[in-house]
Amino acid sequence: MQHTVSPVGIVRSCFKEKFAIPRQPQLAPAARGVLELLPPFDQGDAVAGLEQVSHVWLLFLFHQALEDKPRLKVRPPRLGGNKSMGVFATRATHRPNGIGQSVVRLEGVEPGRLLLSGIDLLDGTPVLDIKPYVPYADSVSGASNLMADSAPVAIAVDWADSALLQAGEHAQRLGEPLVELIEQCLAQDPRPAYQVPPVERVYGVKFWDVQVRWHYPQTDRIRVLEVALDC
Repeated sequence: MQHTVSPVGIVRSCFKEKFAIPRQPQLAPAARGVLELLPPFDQGDAVAGLEQVSHVWLLFLFHQALEDKPRLKVRPPRLGGNKSMGVFATRATHRPNGIGQSVVRLEGVEPGRLLLSGIDLLDGTPVLDIKPYVPYADSVSGASNLMADSAPVAIAVDWADSALLQAGEHAQRLGEPLVELIEQCLAQDPRPAYQVPPVERVYGVKFWDVQVRWHYPQTDRIRVLEVALDC
């Protein structure tokens, strides 16, 4: 049996690349985006009542990780990328039908648009459905996951003086909490867990319309070097 599904909306996100996106929602509260609803859901009737809800579940497609051949086992980043687990024991992006889910904060409701924060979604992500978060049902007392029983340990992030000044100027221009976004995302340590980069290696990623560059002066510390317009 096959089913055809169509997106109800598209996410416009601060994340322009897959690299450095937090591996779970809510790890970067400063990560913001807008869910632009598509016809016929771009009418006010479709979102009536959502103003009473603080968080929503988004069911979406990993549109840049769709695969023709299903994977039975994957290598989750949480386990260092070198240990295999059954695909259904993980939240890896390599899903049988490419479907992901995230619970995100609902910052505002407008006809045809939902304003979101705490997102972990790439710009352009197709959303298949929206469901309100129901605290008494969705928060399970005593639940456990021995593989991921707590949030990852954050890595220290510091700044070159010039980079912090640049980030502040771009934050003011964008009207977005850019400094907090950079710190919250880099604190998740986006490099592969097995990688020990030399001090001279510089990493980079695009948030909004700026390119952020950093290096590892020590294996347990990130230093932001530059925040510049992506030309």
